[in-house]
Amino acid sequence: MFKDITLGQYYQTDSLLHRLDPRIKLTGTLVFIISLFIANSFTGYLIAAVFLITMIRLSNVPFSYIIRGMRAILFILFITMAFNLFLTPGEVLVKFGIFKITREGVYFAARMAIRLIFLIIGSSLMTLTTTPTQLTDAMEALMNPLRRFHVPVHEIAMMMSIALRFIPILMEETDKIMKAQMARGADFESRNLIKKVRSLIPILVPLFVSAFRRANDLAMAMEARCYRGGEGRTKMKPLVYRKRDRIAQLILLLFFAATIGIRAAGHWFPVI
Repeated sequence: MFKDITLGQYYQTDSLLHRLDPRIKLTGTLVFIISLFIANSFTGYLIAAVFLITMIRLSNVPFSYIIRGMRAILFILFITMAFNLFLTPGEVLVKFGIFKITREGVYFAARMAIRLIFLIIGSSLMTLTTTPTQLTDAMEALMNPLRRFHVPVHEIAMMMSIALRFIPILMEETDKIMKAQMARGADFESRNLIKKVRSLIPILVPLFVSAFRRANDLAMAMEARCYRGGEGRTKMKPLVYRKRDRIAQLILLLFFAATIGIRAAGHWFPVI
């Protein structure tokens, strides 16, 4: 299961999306996420789906590889849908015992499922097409105005990038620890909740030890390379906007404007 997580991983290939400026990709991801919460109609989600599918095609990343990351959030997805289905008041469609499914609950469950799926795929697409160095440079450049308020922009960007890259590393480490414990007779398939919680202890302790060891090794490696923060540092590959980046900006602007326009004219379309 842990190998299915694609968030935080980089997929090495050549594509138009890989060659885009990382600031455009980071901004585009934020715009896409905001648009998911602005959209409130079938047409709005359809436009978001078309935009997302187009980006996937331009990325040259196999769709099966991207969708593989959805397996890790299926439990969260089902829980979210269940809460919306059974706890939303409204017109009752089905009732059994103390549970009832309402029309409004179905609508809200569908909306939340679409938003969560699109959000995970969109975020994964950004990390799959952007290296950690590019991501750090993009975050630092976008937060640069905060330097006037003495905010340590470089350090914050570095920490966020490292944390994001640690996700697949820790998941892989967890998978190795679980397999080692299972080889020693540990039972992780028990349906008893108390036993499941107890079985996590042999995993969490070595996982924390491994995480601290990796963090210490990373700190020593950075100090050995004379890393002292962002003050006075230069970049080997400075970020420069190109023609394709300007075109991507225009497409993002049109997409966001279309989402807002459909939201404003929501009474023309079936709301879900």
